[in-house]
Amino acid sequence: MQHLKIKIYTTPTCPYCRKAKEYFRSLGLKFKEVDVTKNPREAELMVKKTGQMGVPVIEIGNKIVIGFDKAKIDRLLGIS
Repeated sequence: MQHLKIKIYTTPTCPYCRKAKEYFRSLGLKFKEVDVTKNPREAELMVKKTGQMGVPVIEIGNKIVIGFDKAKIDRLLGIS
């Protein structure tokens, strides 16, 4: 199933970020985590891509999911 690159923009205190990471782990999917509090350049890139500063922001391939939207994540992964 792991054919798409997955990147999750997070902060250490974000409960929905933790839920998103737990969900991808439960599916056995690898992802790159970007802590925007430690990486301002990536944070700036995230804002440019999405127009907002909230996390989590999840990139699945070239698609963006704002927040932990399980239904949209499942749809993009082809498991809905």
